[in-house]
Amino acid sequence: MINIILWIVLGAVAGWIASLIVGTDEQQGGIANIIIGIIGAFVGGFVVQIFGGSGATGFNLSSLLVATLGAVILLFVMRLFTGGRHNAV
Repeated sequence: MINIILWIVLGAVAGWIASLIVGTDEQQGGIANIIIGIIGAFVGGFVVQIFGGSGATGFNLSSLLVATLGAVILLFVMRLFTGGRHNAV
């Protein structure tokens, strides 16, 4: 149970940081931040592993950075498909 809560917290923080970087913070709420952050952890983990690193390994700074990287990538891809509109999840 605690792992689920930690993933939600990590996802929320990563999604929020990514939304600040990409500029979608005004358009998305807390739930969208959590979803984008959690999916971003998987995307970031995949990208980092391609380059020989380790993905999200727990509740630590490196996992937060990996999740944020993935969330930024996810938000940029979403922006490409929405034609520049700031629609989040």
